[in-house]
Amino acid sequence: MRLKLSNLKTYIVAEIGWNFLGNLKLAKKMINTAKKNGADAAKLQIWDPKYLKEGSWDHDGRREIYNKAKLNMKKYNILKNYCKKNKILCFASVFNLKSCKDLKNNKDKIVKIPSHEAYNKELIKYALKNFNTVILSAGAITQKELKFLEKFKNSNKLIILHCVSSYPLKSENVNFQKFFHLKNIFKKVGYSGHLEGLDDAYLAISSGAVMLEKHFSIDNNLPGRDNKFAILPRELSIIVKYRDKVEQMNKKKGLGLQKCEQDIYKNYRGRWSKNLEN
Repeated sequence: MRLKLSNLKTYIVAEIGWNFLGNLKLAKKMINTAKKNGADAAKLQIWDPKYLKEGSWDHDGRREIYNKAKLNMKKYNILKNYCKKNKILCFASVFNLKSCKDLKNNKDKIVKIPSHEAYNKELIKYALKNFNTVILSAGAITQKELKFLEKFKNSNKLIILHCVSSYPLKSENVNFQKFFHLKNIFKKVGYSGHLEGLDDAYLAISSGAVMLEKHFSIDNNLPGRDNKFAILPRELSIIVKYRDKVEQMNKKKGLGLQKCEQDIYKNYRGRWSKNLEN
């Protein structure tokens, strides 16, 4: 499947990420549910703990969770083929150049660079050179690093997503003025949201985001941080229906009289203008 963007219709991505914690059966259920509730794409994350630096995660149990949840190319292709069978686009985030090269060798045409790596010049340049579409979340970067991204403002390959890397995000930190700043610079601008609920999704769609990415789960009680604030199937369906209504309301109908106004035009204009002075 191909990624097809429209100026009138926001492309909706269900960010499954690693919410399935290595359970491919659960991952397939999430993918299938996302498709049934209207998502255009399912996004996964490719990473391997052997590339993880030493840190507090080595002592608090997180490394064990990472080992369980890792997604290698073999498992990724199982899920990618499942997506293809169910007619929903699948692509993945990468966190280092090695994984990006693996996706290239896998003949993927789309790659996502998450906010964690939005500063990574080598990764960004490689992705733009080797993929048809590069989706980049512009969270957790400095103003200077954002200035570097502006070098690619004329690229037709790049979709830049406004993002605030806080999990979950408070409404006072959504900073949608930055979204509008990005729209004034880049050709294709979307939104990756971490606010609990749907309010930021409504704002993004209404503001003309070409793409909307929200974390998705089938159960907020599943283990893992992201499952806690992810939207559920019913909420995804609500977003899709809202997106479709906004698309309808944005259709060009010209500046003149519409057919649906004919009755008022013919039968009501001047109805209450009887001259009582005669």
